Amino acid sequence: MTLGVLAVLAMAFVMFAGFWTDWLWYRSVNYSSVFTTTLWTKIGLFAVFGLLMALAVGVNIWLAHRLRPPLSAMSLEQQNLDRYRMGIAPYKKWVLLGVTALVGLIAGASASGQWRTWLMWVNGVSFGQKDPQFQLDVSFFAFDLPWYRFLLGFGFAAAVLSLIAAALVHYLYGGLRITSPGARATAAATGHLSVLLGIFVALKAVAYWLDRYGLAVKSSDFKATGNWAGLRYVDANAYLPAKTILFCIAVICALLFFATLWRRTWQLPVIGFGLMVLSAILIGGLYPAIVQKFQVQPNEQAKESPYIKKNIDATRKAYGIDDAKVDDYQGVGDSKDNSQLRKDADSAANYRLIDPNVVPPTFDQLQQERKYYQFPTTLDVDRYKGQDTVVGLRELDLQGIPKRNWINDHFTYTHGYGVVAAKGTAVKPDTEGAPDFTESGLPTEGTLGTYEQRIYYGEKTQQYSIVGGPQKELDYEKNGEPTKTTSYKGKSGVNLSNPLNRAAYAVSFSEPQILYSGAIGEGSRILYNRTPKERVEAVAPWLSLDGDAYPAVVNGRVQWIVDAYTTTNGYPYASRTTLGDTTADSLSQTDSQRAVIAQQNQVNYIRNSVKATVDAYDGTVKLYQWDTEDPVLKTWMKAFPDTVKPKGDIAPALMEHLRYPQDLFKVQRELLTRYHVESPSQFYSGSDAWQVPDDPTTGEKSSVPPYYLSLKMPQEQDRKFSLTTTFTPNGRPNLGAFMAVDADASSKDYGTIRLLRVTGDVPGPQQVQNRLNSNAEVAEFVRNMKGANSDIEYGNLLTIPLNDGFLYVEPVYAQGNNAYPLLKKVAVSYGRETVFKNTLGEALNAVFGEEGETPPPPGDGDTTTPPSEGDESLQKAIEDAQKAYDEGEAALKEQDWTAYGEAQEKLQDALQRAADAGAETEAPASPGAEGEKPDKAAGQDEKGDQKGS
Repeated sequence: MTLGVLAVLAMAFVMFAGFWTDWLWYRSVNYSSVFTTTLWTKIGLFAVFGLLMALAVGVNIWLAHRLRPPLSAMSLEQQNLDRYRMGIAPYKKWVLLGVTALVGLIAGASASGQWRTWLMWVNGVSFGQKDPQFQLDVSFFAFDLPWYRFLLGFGFAAAVLSLIAAALVHYLYGGLRITSPGARATAAATGHLSVLLGIFVALKAVAYWLDRYGLAVKSSDFKATGNWAGLRYVDANAYLPAKTILFCIAVICALLFFATLWRRTWQLPVIGFGLMVLSAILIGGLYPAIVQKFQVQPNEQAKESPYIKKNIDATRKAYGIDDAKVDDYQGVGDSKDNSQLRKDADSAANYRLIDPNVVPPTFDQLQQERKYYQFPTTLDVDRYKGQDTVVGLRELDLQGIPKRNWINDHFTYTHGYGVVAAKGTAVKPDTEGAPDFTESGLPTEGTLGTYEQRIYYGEKTQQYSIVGGPQKELDYEKNGEPTKTTSYKGKSGVNLSNPLNRAAYAVSFSEPQILYSGAIGEGSRILYNRTPKERVEAVAPWLSLDGDAYPAVVNGRVQWIVDAYTTTNGYPYASRTTLGDTTADSLSQTDSQRAVIAQQNQVNYIRNSVKATVDAYDGTVKLYQWDTEDPVLKTWMKAFPDTVKPKGDIAPALMEHLRYPQDLFKVQRELLTRYHVESPSQFYSGSDAWQVPDDPTTGEKSSVPPYYLSLKMPQEQDRKFSLTTTFTPNGRPNLGAFMAVDADASSKDYGTIRLLRVTGDVPGPQQVQNRLNSNAEVAEFVRNMKGANSDIEYGNLLTIPLNDGFLYVEPVYAQGNNAYPLLKKVAVSYGRETVFKNTLGEALNAVFGEEGETPPPPGDGDTTTPPSEGDESLQKAIEDAQKAYDEGEAALKEQDWTAYGEAQEKLQDALQRAADAGAETEAPASPGAEGEKPDKAAGQDEKGDQKGS
């Protein structure tokens, strides 16, 4: 007895520990309302629907027992049943309670899983758009219809279980007989079961009625266009009227079953049910097949065109591609004036030659500093002071700890240290092709200024840590200096001073040492759920998350930025897509951390409605409303009030680093392979269908990833930070189109999608790669590198529109044994000409046969030629000015007027040096020559004014 009681108490505490630690965690991140709202919603649904199911089954069991005949027929069948009746008799109440409790628990558990459906239904807001068939607001299909279908399914389950339970009880007590002489059922049993059958048929009538609306969101395989959603000709002209007729027949059939309460015969209900089944076969199945065969197929395009148009319009609107600008673009290039082409190439783009997918080993080798640090397998691209920058965080790697034990793993080694950044468009002068770091070292120093460098929350930080107590943490180790230690000062995590909390976490983490370890004391806090996406997903379980969380230094703190989506699969007429498949590319297949996190895998509506941040030091999670018009987000904001901050709360410093999300872009580009066409006839024929090409640099059958870079689109004067991709015609390798979206969140044109439909015969990415591989200079280079035991690795193949043509630029890296990738060559292709040179400047000169008249802006163009002394002086002066400005702002906050005065003097000196250096630069060498607008240089705002002046 004692062991049994202890076992029950232990199981109860295990369940309590899971609940208690969840509550403590949500309270620690200030999102306890999410926990309580979700919990009470689940409990409410569990209780209500569990009780309803238990009542429905229990009442029918009780009623069947109550309606049993007083005397059972004298037959062998009944004599055999007598033994069961006598065996159950003493336990009838317990059996009734047990059966009803079991079905109630199962039904309640199933209903609690519908908490999202319930919250969307009860909080749903209008879309302000009507579907083209029923003229109902889209919210009916997105929010209402899923809930009605759940209720219908629950009703069917209750009716079927009640019918089975009642029939068994009637049979057990003689109300139903199989082999006994006389009537097969008593009048009471006949009436009872008829009513239950009538309820079932009535529910079927409701199902037929809802099926009418379900046609608007139904997915089907349409031979002409592939995946299809919404009504087609046969749906509108055969299935829709058939469902209405079947609804009427089902209502009549249900009334016939209810009439047996007075007629006490099953003759009419059975006839009615048979008629309903026959009608379902003939009207619901055969008739639509005849319409499809003899009306649609002979002239399918004409019949389906109106419905194809509805599908096109709805799909483009649901995925936010309805405003995409499509322009014809010859693509073959203008080779009449090579000198002008060479000149224009300098300002066409910031050619990002540092590939964030190739250089992580280089970051590891040059900036890892200690084995217990690591960089991500794919770095991120951001913008600092107007320059495209490759960024990586130096996170903790437990596998590199010199001595693994519980104290070291969870108390001593607790955090990473510092942001490492390099110019995306340049390598370091006088090196063999190494990145030009703008922020490096341990602790890091450079252009990012002063910021909190400790990384307690990151993509690689998946273990729990216990900080802030008597055990000191290793801060960092630097050669020639004593080891630095620290103690966590943040408010993140859960306090372990409470014995109950320690016991709960000891059970939850299966680590008994948490309960009694002397390393835990006053002030100790446990940090867990430490990856950015994990934290955002927990506080906003109604969002789908982009696969790429990226860091940025904002106002002296490292912030992880996570793009989040609201989705639904109930947008009428919009074609569905599978997020996991659509967002897969060559990067996500090699880096599982870049996979999209989606609660709803099948969607036909998506919006980047929320921008989330996670502080890398204290784990603070903030959700910002980004799409202020999204009705799905408004619905969730009603369900979880005060969890999403208004868009106006986004700090300007944070806005500079927000960008267009990759996974949304990949979904949109996949839809645009077909839905760039707005003509139903052209869409039906598929004559202009595109495809996303495979990544030519990997040799694998996986989609090319989109690339961030600053470029200038046709008819535009300035470069814009953009996300780009290419298309090829379906089944062909040549270039079909080029797509770019303005990815700079601070731009007035943010989110504008531009498509260049290629009208000429232009080689596609794979053809350009093949042409490069067959180049004689490349073959010689590969032989030389192989002879030196070095491997060749191709970087991202960038595509840039240039003077009615396309300029392809690809960096080529070499990596020796036990070494790291270094940029060695640059391949450039324009038109039919492909060159392979040491630097970008040489390659551009060779491909156009002209010397560049203007040097590239800082960070652009020739990535291996050192800048001039004047440019170096100017850059140094600007950096000093920015540093002085930052120091002045810090002093101003502290009201240290002496330091503020010194900072202002430094600022004045730096500005004067910048002016002198600018005057020394020759006028033709400026980016603004020939009347062009100069690109924003480091340290300048949109108006060209120096920051802090």
